[in-house]
Amino acid sequence: MLTPLVTPKAAAMASTLGTFGPIILAGVLGILLIALAVPIMLKERSDPLNKLKQAREGTARGEGPRLRHADRKDKLERFSHFLEPQDEEKYSAVRMALIRAGYRTKSAVRIFYFAQLTLALGALVVGLVYILFLAATSDEPIGTPQIMMAALPALIGYMAPKRWIASRAEKRQKQIIEGFPDSLDLMLVCVEAGQSFDQAVMRVAREMQTAYPALSEEYQLISYEIKAGKERASVLRDFAERVGVPDVSSFVTVLIQSQTFGTPISESIRVFSAEMRDKRLMRAEEAANKLPTKMTLMTMALTVPPLMVILVGPSVYDIYLTLNSGGVPVGR
Repeated sequence: MLTPLVTPKAAAMASTLGTFGPIILAGVLGILLIALAVPIMLKERSDPLNKLKQAREGTARGEGPRLRHADRKDKLERFSHFLEPQDEEKYSAVRMALIRAGYRTKSAVRIFYFAQLTLALGALVVGLVYILFLAATSDEPIGTPQIMMAALPALIGYMAPKRWIASRAEKRQKQIIEGFPDSLDLMLVCVEAGQSFDQAVMRVAREMQTAYPALSEEYQLISYEIKAGKERASVLRDFAERVGVPDVSSFVTVLIQSQTFGTPISESIRVFSAEMRDKRLMRAEEAANKLPTKMTLMTMALTVPPLMVILVGPSVYDIYLTLNSGGVPVGR
């Protein structure tokens, strides 16, 4: 009968890393080979026809033609075809999410995907090092729970940039919602004082910079685009799309209709400003009405357990003593 041939090295590896030792080593070697092969593939010279195609795709996305060469300090420019999604809809969605979070630079999409890739690979390497250290210091074989512990940090590192962008966008939208009624009141005062809409937007952006910087930044962008010669209706629609707040979208619709039908802007702003003040009051009343319910739940959660311990604890203790004494009641 033939016996399987096992080398001393294989036996030592199996005793150290367990039954999944070859799989772990193969995974580490695969990651190292990918890390070495990716820079070589990315350094490959691109075809001029592909450059023209990418330029046309950038023009279709609204980036416009490149009149100047890319900045040499942008190290991720040559990896754009690897770090940026090639689908136009996906690229636009990621770009809009980053803009709503406050990241407007041209390389924001590349930096976002680079952060995801770096954090995921870094966390995976840390997890593999931890497994190897655990296998070297422990006699127990490596199992599925340990492998999941190595994969979980990589998943967390991949999802962390998305969570950061979503949290930052939510914070900016909340700040815009809180400061929007005040900005409308100030805009109404400026318009009724004789200023044009463009001058009123500039003044509101300057006055709101300290209290609500996110809203001030959006108003400044509106002013710059109007100065650049862009049509006002298009500027306002872009403003509503960038912000993603329903109140701002309604206000933009009112302004466009006022410009279309020739009604005074001051009247439109006055009516909409009063409506925004009422909505802010309603939001405050809603939060105040929710407070008693939240306090009741917390009060029950913090009061009922100690009360149950005080009331039921002595009886449970007496029952425990009675059972241990053979059924004879024991007095305190």
